[in-house]
Amino acid sequence: MPQTFSSVVPYPRSEVFAWHQQPGAIHRLTPPWAPVHVVQEAPSLAGGEAVLGLPLGVRWVARHSGYRPPERFVDELVSAPLRWFLPWRHTHDFRTEGDHTRITDTVQTPVPRALLRGMFAYRHRQLSMDLAAQATARNNGDRPRVVAMTGSHGLVGSALAPFLTTAGYRVIRLVRGRPEGPDERRWDPQAPADDLLRGVDAVVHLAGASIAGRFNDSHRAAVRGSRIGPTRALAELAGRTRGGPAVFVCASAIGYYGPDRGDEILDESSAPGDGFLADVVADWENAASAAADAGLRVVQVRTGLVQSPRGGTLRLFYPLFAAGLGGKLGHGQMWQSWIGIDDLVDVYHRAIYDTALSGAVNAVAPQPVRNTTYAKTLATVLRRPAALPVPALGPRLLLGKQGATELAEASQRVSPAALLAQGHRFRYATLEPALRHLLGREHAEARPRPGI
Repeated sequence: MPQTFSSVVPYPRSEVFAWHQQPGAIHRLTPPWAPVHVVQEAPSLAGGEAVLGLPLGVRWVARHSGYRPPERFVDELVSAPLRWFLPWRHTHDFRTEGDHTRITDTVQTPVPRALLRGMFAYRHRQLSMDLAAQATARNNGDRPRVVAMTGSHGLVGSALAPFLTTAGYRVIRLVRGRPEGPDERRWDPQAPADDLLRGVDAVVHLAGASIAGRFNDSHRAAVRGSRIGPTRALAELAGRTRGGPAVFVCASAIGYYGPDRGDEILDESSAPGDGFLADVVADWENAASAAADAGLRVVQVRTGLVQSPRGGTLRLFYPLFAAGLGGKLGHGQMWQSWIGIDDLVDVYHRAIYDTALSGAVNAVAPQPVRNTTYAKTLATVLRRPAALPVPALGPRLLLGKQGATELAEASQRVSPAALLAQGHRFRYATLEPALRHLLGREHAEARPRPGI
């Protein structure tokens, strides 16, 4: 028997359907907790095939058909052997309801409804919030642009790039290997080619070695070396490219404020802190100043603890808490300044189009929490206890003393003052709703009605 999932999106049908036709739509609609990734997008909803990667190398190939814009399209599982024992036919219907659009997903499959409900609730919320963010941007002067992006396959880039392409942007991925197609260019981090940024309106620089790891000499050298020199080289190139980018948006981190400032509320005007990461971030931001010296608007996105089951702290904690083995870290009084991955995407998007933003911008939610509150909230969302505190010795064994101090035990109470001064609205200003969305654990009363 077919299963239906329906909700109303407060945007015209033509706009909603057109969004689904843009490159990146399937990426934005794939739940981040699902053990699946997009291998290939279909070239068109009118035909072609989308390919998803599942565990153990299994491929889910969905063929598009039934294309009737702006009313309907269909995708059907066609890859063997999956289709033999897990048939799947998904009809996407779009119906006008006044100025809004009712989306109805009808799925013919033996997969239990309980396993699908969270996925479709996520898809409908994500669609509505992305359309809202893009509409707000257009109302404030945004237009489709050409963006060159480093680190496009990392945690942030893999969310930001498809968001931008669904908004009509063209994203040119700067890659270190051989380019594949017209939307990739080879980037040498130490000596970028003179024509690398030709025809580009904005640069988003995300690349850098992960700070997670044991803080030994080689790790510290990798963290520093992957940021300072490449950022300076790219910023200098952006500044001297004739007819090139007008804005240079560079990743940064709240590590700038040092590992422990007590209960001090830290905004963009606060002094830098002490420690390895604080020094690296300060030099990282200074390296981007070469673009500002050439007259470009430069935005340094000081990012907090990014929440996504695909990476960062949530990816680390999720399996432990899901198994009922989670709890606070040590005394649990550390301030954790967090941000949901999609709110971070919105900050980067705003940094590109909003000329009122320049310099350092704290990319954190307005309500930081202490570690003990974070642990209790995650446990509540997962309906698990949080009774097993992690002893302070654990992180020190994994990260070393310095790594534990600057990462696991860091306490930073950071305010997004620059964003709030511009009237920025967060999708999720508080932690629990953000985690529920990212993990597909909505309240029972918030579940969409089954069908129409």
